[in-house]
Amino acid sequence: MACDLWLVPLVDVLCHSPDNPFADELAEYDRALAEAGLPPVPVYGYVPGMSGSVAPVAGFDYAALHLLRRAYLLQQSGLPVTPVAELDGDYQQLLEMFEAGAQQAHLVWHFDHAGAYVPVDFPHPLVNESLLAGGGPLGSSHGLLRELERVAPVLGIDPMNPPPAPEPPPRPTALEEPAAAAGEGDGPFARERHVWLGLHAAATRSLAQGSMIVFS
Repeated sequence: MACDLWLVPLVDVLCHSPDNPFADELAEYDRALAEAGLPPVPVYGYVPGMSGSVAPVAGFDYAALHLLRRAYLLQQSGLPVTPVAELDGDYQQLLEMFEAGAQQAHLVWHFDHAGAYVPVDFPHPLVNESLLAGGGPLGSSHGLLRELERVAPVLGIDPMNPPPAPEPPPRPTALEEPAAAAGEGDGPFARERHVWLGLHAAATRSLAQGSMIVFS
């Protein structure tokens, strides 16, 4: 199943518009951040060259996303990071065995089809009943980027000089459609690398441009 990542510019022309399609989500995120003693989702003033347009930044399949999460959990748990062709029961076992660590990871503790990462720095994903009833845990773009940099070496990626990110999908990808094929060679971690590069592009642009990352 396909997964697209989108960047939502946090500019006033979008966020303060009465037609903002993300108004309810942003209000919920602000409440969760306030409960944690954190500042609200930042909203930036419009400057020439910016727009309120929402645009895709990456695409991959859910199974490959779970493979990357599996690699991160193995690494964080001090276990060998061995490649596998397909997901099997060991990923679920890892989630159960290292549940506390998984729930502290922005990369791992996130709904696949909803939710967001916001450019606010906090150590662990935010969770409350309202978030879980909607899009799921709220992640930090800063935290996601730190975790991607941590797992990069075991995938053969230099986090300070990564390869170019794959091109984003030219149009929204339906959930049932096949995702874009991994483009990072034929190595044992090709699918994990493909997802890593897409998430890394999203996280770095989220911080550089002041955007929110959303899954679809």
